[in-house]
Amino acid sequence: MSAHADQPGTRFGTPQDGVAHGGGSGTVLGVLAEFGNEHGILAAAERVRDAGYRAWDTHTPYPVHGLEKAMGLRASPIPWIVLAAGITGAGSGLLMQWWMNAYDYALTISGKPLWSIPASIPVTFEVTILLSAFGAFFGMLALNGLPRFYHFAFHSNRFKRATQDRFFISIDARDPGFSAEKTARFLQGLGAASVEVITD
Repeated sequence: MSAHADQPGTRFGTPQDGVAHGGGSGTVLGVLAEFGNEHGILAAAERVRDAGYRAWDTHTPYPVHGLEKAMGLRASPIPWIVLAAGITGAGSGLLMQWWMNAYDYALTISGKPLWSIPASIPVTFEVTILLSAFGAFFGMLALNGLPRFYHFAFHSNRFKRATQDRFFISIDARDPGFSAEKTARFLQGLGAASVEVITD
């Protein structure tokens, strides 16, 4: 497995252990491992999960069925966020109409009540949908740490194929169990086609 000298922002030597290393004195940002198919990354993700790593991610060109279980991801809290936002929308919609029609600017028209739930349903429904959509959208962004304009994997030319036909696992140097050499050799032992220690 040969190292590549055309990586932007990094310089690689010719490693003896099959792991590409940053040749400069920059800070180690993480380790990137490349796999050739979805079966390889599924098996590797299970091993990374079982090894106790926490600050890591997978990168695939298309959704891989079962990858979330292999990574040990918990059920998404998005449904609860949407529910809370929807309840807030319904309550605020009803409260807004009550305030306007029955308190702030009360008008008696043909003996009708100042405020009633049936007459308030359309606006309540719209506000419920609006806040639910906001909850889903912004909740997803927050939970995914987006927008993210930079990732250490961008230093690798190989990573460009993550949107085409290659599968990657990246382990961040901020992980409590991270050790550049140990982590790189661990990933190499999982059958990675290439392993790169990324430096800035």
